[in-house]
Amino acid sequence: MAVTLADIKKLRDITGAGMMDVKKALEEANGDFEQAKDLLRKRGQAIAAKRSDREASEGCVLAQAVDGFGAIVAVKCETDFVAKNADFVAMVKKILNIALEQKPASLEELTNIVVDGHTVAEMVTERSGVTGEKMELSDYVFLTAPVVDAYNHNGNKLATIVAASESSADQSVLHGVAMQVAAMSPIAVDADAVPAEVKEKELSLAVEKTKQDEVNKAVEVALKKAGLNPAHADSDDHIESNMAKGWLTPEQAEIARNIRATVPAEAEANINMKKVEMIAQGRLAKFLKESTLVEQVYVMSEDKELVKDILKKANVTVTAFKRVTLNQE
Repeated sequence: MAVTLADIKKLRDITGAGMMDVKKALEEANGDFEQAKDLLRKRGQAIAAKRSDREASEGCVLAQAVDGFGAIVAVKCETDFVAKNADFVAMVKKILNIALEQKPASLEELTNIVVDGHTVAEMVTERSGVTGEKMELSDYVFLTAPVVDAYNHNGNKLATIVAASESSADQSVLHGVAMQVAAMSPIAVDADAVPAEVKEKELSLAVEKTKQDEVNKAVEVALKKAGLNPAHADSDDHIESNMAKGWLTPEQAEIARNIRATVPAEAEANINMKKVEMIAQGRLAKFLKESTLVEQVYVMSEDKELVKDILKKANVTVTAFKRVTLNQE
């Protein structure tokens, strides 16, 4: 049976496959559309299976909010060329629309939703067969609230959604906060929302850093007391290098090595832990201020106002946010 250009165009519109792939499938199926669609699907599955061990680090991230429900969907692929392809972006948009309509409770639930006889997972696999690249539906997050706003950053690699508790919340303010989340990547809305384990980890790191700073100060003081420039003796390699340059005599180098070998242990044994803990608490407070949404400086404020002040003036309470990115950060 002869395959017409109209048949090829029709099947291509249905499947999104390439013209030559569609033509070949129709010829093998003797013009049977359902059989040709099945052939294209199986080829897509085969290609996806062959490339399952490839790295998919590019892709498309899209967000949208409708009537108090906001969602972000991310589909990964192998190359930026495919990520920017209009058909690929359209597929991600279609999956996002499915999520907005059916409000699945998890990524797994989304992948198993059936549309036009195919699951969302099969839809991604078929597109993988069209492009010849590995693809995966990598992220799906959502928020439900009286008001939800979404922000898509240029390039489709980063998107956010933000929820507010007031149904009358100023959408422009909420959108600005969604942009803030995209730009500054806060870890929680406020300090109370930061998980206890995160605070404990940061405090532990702050304690260790403060202790090391105290030890380093003691070494620096000892070097200066010995008449040495601490910058010339801050490591064994530098001591050797600076001795070769004539900046340290062999005797000074020996003194520096001895200080570096003995002072750290002595300093650590005599550390004032009360002082260390006080400094560490200050570092934790600084971390929470920089890392929580409401304490950050609002990126769109010329007067360096905090996000919490912007929200207070607008009488808006942000209750949650989600952020998905494919960028290396």
